[in-house]
Amino acid sequence: MQYGRQRQGGRKIPIFDPSAFINTHPVSAAEEQYVSKHTFDTFGLDARLVRTVAAVGLKVPTPIQDQIIPEILQGRDVIGIAETGTGKTAAFLLPLIQHTLRHPIRQTLILAPTRELALQISGELQTLSKGLRMFSVVCVGGMSIRPQIKALRHQNQFIIGTPGRILDLLKNKHLAPRAITTVVLDEADRMLDMGFIRDMRAILSLVPKERETLLFSATMTKEAKELVHDFLRNPVLISVKKKDVANTIEQDVVPYTNETKFETLIALLADSEFRRVLVFGVMKHSVEKLARQLLARGMRAESIHGNKNHNGRQRALARFKSGQVQVLVATDVAARGIHVEDVTHVINYDLPSTFEDYVHRIGRTGRATKKGKALTFVPASSLRGR
Repeated sequence: MQYGRQRQGGRKIPIFDPSAFINTHPVSAAEEQYVSKHTFDTFGLDARLVRTVAAVGLKVPTPIQDQIIPEILQGRDVIGIAETGTGKTAAFLLPLIQHTLRHPIRQTLILAPTRELALQISGELQTLSKGLRMFSVVCVGGMSIRPQIKALRHQNQFIIGTPGRILDLLKNKHLAPRAITTVVLDEADRMLDMGFIRDMRAILSLVPKERETLLFSATMTKEAKELVHDFLRNPVLISVKKKDVANTIEQDVVPYTNETKFETLIALLADSEFRRVLVFGVMKHSVEKLARQLLARGMRAESIHGNKNHNGRQRALARFKSGQVQVLVATDVAARGIHVEDVTHVINYDLPSTFEDYVHRIGRTGRATKKGKALTFVPASSLRGR
């Protein structure tokens, strides 16, 4: 059965059928063990950087790190097809830190789809460059622009931000594009999904053409291919795809009627197995309302969505990560770029818009070698006759 294309509350109802993906007994196929051609001390990295890598527990390069670090060290434009959890952030940060150690006047601009991801990249940069006198600034929306403008008056080898804020700073001449030597587009497909295509093109048009451009994406959409064609120079393509999470996570549907939907959710969350649960809704206001309803019923719940200010989002995420709350209710956009370990369950309280969104959502559980479960609420009427 396919759901119709009529609009409901200003939103198209998904046209794929989630009940087609019921998989109550997933079998994890044995993955072929990747054998790295390099170790971190054979890439040619500075000895101080190698020591830091060892100190933070990075032992063997992941496939994306093994294959793409040498290309970036050679100054090549690259396309990295890699999903979250593959080590891609270190894959571009390590060679860029190395370049910066040799040429401290270099300046790298890293674009990310969300402020949370920008902050995570900044945190990883600080960890990997500890003691190396690297200076960086995070420029994202939802936070006061004044401290960012002030920070940009000083030398920064790394500028990490979201497209909208970076373009504002460029247009108002608080950020000098001529100083930028490298641009990283992290999670490019997500930035395009979120409507940043014009901002991204404007930024890439303003920075010098004689630059390195590194693009990372989980998929290569039509828009991403056009970006590559227009702005990258003879790029090297490195594709590292993880196992298909849709086949390795236990999946099922939860039938409901409008009268029973919330009570069905409450009954699920009362089960002791549901220790750390990510619940997806589609609208900012409905996500906030659902979190408040859960709190009123004694559930430890938080929400994260675009109407919540930055501090509120960070606080909610920290409480979820630490286990202070059991349930995080989120919109797709707010959850992008956020990675929390040991999520036991993903619940699609509202249907995702596309199959790709479905896969992205449920991939938040069952990470690495952990097992996870994904449940999708579907109208009981749509399951009749199955």
